[in-house]
Amino acid sequence: MSHERRLPHPGWMTRGSWKTTLRLAPGDIRATPAQLSAFRSFAGAGDPPADAVVEMMARLPGGAGRRLFERALTEGIDALDDPPRELVEFFAAVDAVPYWVDPDLLDRGARVVGRTGLLGLTLVMPCASLYGGYLASRANKTLVRTGYLDTMATRRLAETAGWWVDVTTPGGLDRFAAGRTGTLRVRLMHAQVRAAMHRRDDWDHDAWDAPVNQVQLAGTLLLFSQVMLLASRALGLQFSATDQAAVMHLWRYVGYLMGIDPRLLPATTADAWRLYWLEATTEFLPDQDSRQLAQALMDAAAPLLLTPRWKDSDPVRRALTNYLFAYSRLILGRRNADFLGAPDSRFYRAAVIGTAATVFVAESARRLVPGATGLSERLGHRLRTAMVHRLIDEQRGDRSHSRYDTRTEAAHS
Repeated sequence: MSHERRLPHPGWMTRGSWKTTLRLAPGDIRATPAQLSAFRSFAGAGDPPADAVVEMMARLPGGAGRRLFERALTEGIDALDDPPRELVEFFAAVDAVPYWVDPDLLDRGARVVGRTGLLGLTLVMPCASLYGGYLASRANKTLVRTGYLDTMATRRLAETAGWWVDVTTPGGLDRFAAGRTGTLRVRLMHAQVRAAMHRRDDWDHDAWDAPVNQVQLAGTLLLFSQVMLLASRALGLQFSATDQAAVMHLWRYVGYLMGIDPRLLPATTADAWRLYWLEATTEFLPDQDSRQLAQALMDAAAPLLLTPRWKDSDPVRRALTNYLFAYSRLILGRRNADFLGAPDSRFYRAAVIGTAATVFVAESARRLVPGATGLSERLGHRLRTAMVHRLIDEQRGDRSHSRYDTRTEAAHS
């Protein structure tokens, strides 16, 4: 194995900001042909335990399946007198905490992400993780076909932000805590979408792979872990090696709860880099859907983030949009940003660079002043929590994702 040749980098990965990003990698992260083949085999795989629960929910009338799921989720499977086999098997798996889970690392990982504060919530998460994720065109097919281009874009962005804050809150992954219950609800929603896509006559399995497959789930996990860290560093935020390891540990457990195959869960930062290369090499194939989704996000971001006083001000909305996506341009590089339609303004790029320089100076001071890191963690978490509560309230966010139930039941009636 050690002598098997490695595949070359795709050409686009050796230019511009991507070339700079690769310099941060821990050695040669390229895969061998055998590793690539093994990775691609997951593009046809779903999530059997969650898929079985969705089938059970569709079988039971009148929302009974959802009620059973919610009670088991919030009270434990033992609270049900005669639970369906599918629920018993699902919760037996998710309630068994893997041997490698370290509560102290989970806590530190959450505090590290919380320290990104409003920068993480308003810039990194939407404008790097989500916006950059639209370069993966096969994953976009489900988003387009579940109505992401309509008025739901702003609401879904708020719901995603709420889930992200929940899972990166200290204690958020404890049993019955909001991050854990939210993750399992998202997992069930993925299974519902997967079932709906399989029933569609226009789903092209040969071109798009299986809907919401394991490769796409693992890629999404990377957007919130590895990409989040890299994009935060570009904004001047600083993380020690232990910080980064803790964040990766946190998201490894989130991935486990999300139903990602253990063979695709990065255990270390080096693992994440190698998975990042596989995802970027095989999934970053942007197309017209990428552009449409990127435009929907650009249209939704500023109106969502602005307070009610400024929401109706066109100049303020334009300024914030230009600033947010000038950051996207710096992260993704000129060619990708041009393809997705990000605004191109030297002034706003300079503003983002100025922000990064200011943050870097503040972060350098934080590392030297006793107690400053803890204060930064608490303040960052408090600010982003307050903001995400406002976003959820304004958009009437549905953290249960139960709106997908009616589609599933109708298809089986």
